[in-house]
Amino acid sequence: MLLKNLREEVLHANQEIARRGLALHTFGNVSGIDRGGLDGSGTEPLVAIKPSGVAYGTMKPEDLVLTRLDGSIVEGTLNPSSDLDTHLLLYREFSQIGGVVHTHSEFATSWAQACKPIPCFGTTHADYFHGQVPITEPLTAAEVEEAYVLNTGTVIARLFRERGLNPLAVPGVLVAGHAPFAWGKTPAAAVEHADLLEFIARLAYRTVVLGGPAEGLAAYVGEHHYQRKHGPKATYGQKNVAKS
Repeated sequence: MLLKNLREEVLHANQEIARRGLALHTFGNVSGIDRGGLDGSGTEPLVAIKPSGVAYGTMKPEDLVLTRLDGSIVEGTLNPSSDLDTHLLLYREFSQIGGVVHTHSEFATSWAQACKPIPCFGTTHADYFHGQVPITEPLTAAEVEEAYVLNTGTVIARLFRERGLNPLAVPGVLVAGHAPFAWGKTPAAAVEHADLLEFIARLAYRTVVLGGPAEGLAAYVGEHHYQRKHGPKATYGQKNVAKS
């Protein structure tokens, strides 16, 4: 079995989105990439992804499907996730990421279906997303007809390119009328961001219901909170201390 460690990591990440309630039934998928590929040269990165329609509780590492970035299957007897082409495009466009998660989690999907970005209403949001959680433009009829799954990735990549967004600073997005995608440096990090996105979406929904300010958190407060956790002079967490 090729890339056993990557398969096990991706399997655990898929089971984790189910455990956290981010994916009911089989409504979700996680993938991970080994950018070194089989020979370590990086000339042929390989992606491990959940097989389509297989229950999380019954999956085994060997059930995961290995593909190249062009979608051709390297190893696996099951059909890969129907969202494979979206994952692959994100890996091609966002070279910094190592894992992608797609869910239909309740509150994030509600914002996506409403075709609304999630404003930064408070410091909880600002700690993890640098600005609002953006919403894509709806796919056109031509994009749906031509290649719906691939063009789902295309509208995400286009949004980030046009707005100059850093995918590591904004580790998730809402696809209009569809649902969220999230990513990270590893499959496990991508799951954390999907979980945080759902929590932020739930808080934002309740903030709106309670009549919170439409303009959201003051930009200077949000910027301060993001930078203190992720900036060059971050104060959050522990510094590396040499062991004596």
